[in-house]
Amino acid sequence: MAPIIFRKSYTIVPAEPTWTGRFPLAEWDQVGTITHIPTLYFYNKPSESFQGNVVETLKESLSRVLVHFYPMAGRLRWLPRGRFELNCNAEGVEFIEAESEGRLSDFKDFSPTPEFENLMPQVNYKNPIETIPLFLAQLTKFKCGGLSLSVNVSHAIVDGQSALHLISEWGRLARGEPLETVPFLDRKILWAGEPLPPFESPPKFDHKEFDQPPFLIGETDNVEERKKKTIVVMLKLSKSQLEKLRSKANASKYADPAKGFTRYETVTGHVWRCACKARGHSPEQPTALGICIDTRSRMQPPLPRGYFGNATLDVVAASTSGELISNDLGFAASLISKAIKNVTNEYVMIGIEYLKNQKDLKKFQDLHALGSAEGPFYGNPNLGLVSWLTLPMYGLDFGWGKEFYTGPGTHDFDGDSLILPDQNEDGSVILATCLQVAHMEAFKKHFYDDI
Repeated sequence: MAPIIFRKSYTIVPAEPTWTGRFPLAEWDQVGTITHIPTLYFYNKPSESFQGNVVETLKESLSRVLVHFYPMAGRLRWLPRGRFELNCNAEGVEFIEAESEGRLSDFKDFSPTPEFENLMPQVNYKNPIETIPLFLAQLTKFKCGGLSLSVNVSHAIVDGQSALHLISEWGRLARGEPLETVPFLDRKILWAGEPLPPFESPPKFDHKEFDQPPFLIGETDNVEERKKKTIVVMLKLSKSQLEKLRSKANASKYADPAKGFTRYETVTGHVWRCACKARGHSPEQPTALGICIDTRSRMQPPLPRGYFGNATLDVVAASTSGELISNDLGFAASLISKAIKNVTNEYVMIGIEYLKNQKDLKKFQDLHALGSAEGPFYGNPNLGLVSWLTLPMYGLDFGWGKEFYTGPGTHDFDGDSLILPDQNEDGSVILATCLQVAHMEAFKKHFYDDI
């Protein structure tokens, strides 16, 4: 890929004065991934009908949208006991302007490659956390007139749903439209600060996500597995392949005949079984699957529309490789389905209460990107599978038309996987998965042969 020339970096602050002060974060903000998550959008050359200046349009509308989403313009600050808070100080976000001698046609299938790194604003986690912007954007102009826009958003502040809320409102303001949904910024709702109401029977504490995921048999840590070289691929499942997998899963004795399995449960069960086969585990190898759940509609009452923060939590389905492979797809899907059904209002509140009472939250934080070996690792023999199937991720228009491609930035940890709807074809889905190089060819073979 042609080299990228960085033209200019701007600090964008809210267009009007905003509330400043210490902003306490909810428990869910402070566990799991606390680094930045990148997303990339590619646009064809803006048409003649777009009269404005692309860079000025983006900067000006970003400054205005930050008035409503002002926590994003603040900075994190570590507190004792592995916790942190948000300092709303309006220090602003970073916007980078870059150019490339390359053309959009140089990209074959837009699957995340190391070259993508240059299109994304980089975050240096060696810097003190108080100096790191929570939101970074980079606009790259290509020789052909096409554009890429990459957005890198701190997961310590928001989950995917909230990040996309902010990004879509940024697009609306750029197009000259009013805000559609005002963000709901009060995180006290997810605080469980008051003692829990007395339960008829004491609730069963079954939060497997707080346990260390299993290691390979014979190992006492995952240090060696973390060192192994990984590769990312994008694999497509057509609508008919998906239907075939679902009817296979639903024909199982483990299926609920009234309801059947969802797309997510089916595809995730399939991926889990294929990964166990490709990794060549012994039958008794324990394996855990991390599943990300949006709790917005599961809370009682449901969280307000526009809740801006982290309302997702990871739950875990667990089994052994032997059980997953010797049983049919419905067995794997049923374990995932059960783990998801467990997430009730009570489950979430007990989890918050548990985290509140922890002396230190570091062991629940995914600190790998900060160069630490602490925190949960969902590589071999485990997997983490996040669904973007219901996220409003397509159709981001700043006034020069919608993107022709959007997708995840780089994710290079073994076991990291995403399922997203195919942008161009109704009903088909894309699996973006990262596995060790040694396992990938076998995984791809099982992924299609086992349908």
